[in-house]
Amino acid sequence: MERAISIILLWLLPLQAWASVLTVKGSVKATLQQAVAGDTVVVPAGVYYEKGLVIDKAIYLKGVGRPVLDGESKYEVILILSSHVTVEGFVIRRSGFSDWKDLAGIKLGNVKHVTVKNNVLEETFFGIYCQQSDSCVITGNTLKSNASQRIQSGNGIHCWHCDGMQLIGNTVTQHRDGIYFEFVTNSLIKGNHSFKNVRYGLHFMFSHNDHYEDNIFEHNEAGVSVMFSHGVDMKRNTFAGNQGGGAYGILLKEITDSKMEKSHFEDNTVGIYMEGTTRVQVTDNVFKTNGWAMKVQASCAENKITHNNFVGNTFDVATNGSLVLNNFDNNYWDKYEGYDLNRDGKGDVPYHPVSLYAMVADKNPAVMMLFHSFMVSLLDRTEKVMPGITPVNLVDRAPFMKPLSL
Repeated sequence: MERAISIILLWLLPLQAWASVLTVKGSVKATLQQAVAGDTVVVPAGVYYEKGLVIDKAIYLKGVGRPVLDGESKYEVILILSSHVTVEGFVIRRSGFSDWKDLAGIKLGNVKHVTVKNNVLEETFFGIYCQQSDSCVITGNTLKSNASQRIQSGNGIHCWHCDGMQLIGNTVTQHRDGIYFEFVTNSLIKGNHSFKNVRYGLHFMFSHNDHYEDNIFEHNEAGVSVMFSHGVDMKRNTFAGNQGGGAYGILLKEITDSKMEKSHFEDNTVGIYMEGTTRVQVTDNVFKTNGWAMKVQASCAENKITHNNFVGNTFDVATNGSLVLNNFDNNYWDKYEGYDLNRDGKGDVPYHPVSLYAMVADKNPAVMMLFHSFMVSLLDRTEKVMPGITPVNLVDRAPFMKPLSL
């Protein structure tokens, strides 16, 4: 009986018990062909021109001394076609560029449990491209391209039809979109820094039940776009310095049953632009020195904007309709001039965050040259006394008198 148990246990030992460590002494491609599942392939420092590596077995490809894999601006550098692969410690540069084929520094194709960590990707078309892949980890990578136009550039980390992905602690700059999610579910984007990309820091479409938190999105052309999704949990993110005629910290378009919490919006043309959103909670956020803190279109309903600080924004809220079906109660507004006679910490007079001038300026930007003029101030005060144009029911019925500790 004991002998039978020993035989069974021996049979159940993992492949690593027989795994080998192979050190590259010439060609990385030749060494990969010699390796079997479970092996570690070590690549010493140097520059390697391999015309495209294909990993089709479960191996650990490890760079020592930051070796360079160079695609010569012609080839896809690494293509991973096997699950349970790890790629770590490389400089991956100069992938091919194509108008019809999505060439990448590292591409994952229909795999699971792949880890790509601690690599530097330079001058790639797409950086890390994940296609129909599940439960993969992309962590600690630095991606920098040289994109100058949207049509001639790819995305930094691109995920399409994936599930259970983890993108953690990556730095992405000068791509078309820093991070791109399309048809991606049950995934995590955490602790990434996406900046100076020619379009979005994060572009997120048709992707449900995902979390993104503790990220910094700054100085991108149009900030972040989250569209046609539900069950998206967004918290402790920073959206800063996204400025321009069509720029915003984040665009929420056709989003339902989601949360935006504990985030910081600073120096954006528009902090949050909401269109067609339903049942989104915007709570415990700071909106500071933005052009418009929020633009909430008339197509939005059942959203709760509460317990936020609005400080130093040119305009707090703008909308394009008179019927407002959202809740704006219990925020702090630095422009509030009411009083608190019962000393409960909340104003006794409701606050209307939409000014007449904000609505006019939204439709006619040229009138901003009159900003801070006496006539504009008079118009706004007259509108507050006898509202006729601004939406009466876009109101905070109990604004806080002091900034909240957020």
